[in-house]
Amino acid sequence: MKRLTKAEEDIMQIIWQLERCTVSDIREFIQKETGGKKPPHSTISTIVRILEEKNFLGHKAYGRTYEYFPEVSKADYSRRTLKKFVTDYFEGSMNALVSFLVKEEKINVEELSKLLQDFENDKSSEL
Repeated sequence: MKRLTKAEEDIMQIIWQLERCTVSDIREFIQKETGGKKPPHSTISTIVRILEEKNFLGHKAYGRTYEYFPEVSKADYSRRTLKKFVTDYFEGSMNALVSFLVKEEKINVEELSKLLQDFENDKSSEL
């Protein structure tokens, strides 16, 4: 899977929320979220075309209007991004990542225990 730039990832976040959308829908979403002006159509259209070239998006044509939809799920992208992050910064060790978070006080031992308990409960309910 190819890497996304910050701008591409920002647009993908919007598309994952909207599920199916046009460039105009994305521009309106950004305007509502920021309370500012709509970004230029050409800017969003360029980013969307790049996302399509990277196989993150598909489209359906309705005349001259294209409706875009994700070809990569947010969960799949998150999983791959986290795996790369752990590989790049923690020698591929999730234990090292969790240890880092505890040491940096981003998560405490009680929260970690609760997460593990919740995980075990979810896992046993699937069986």
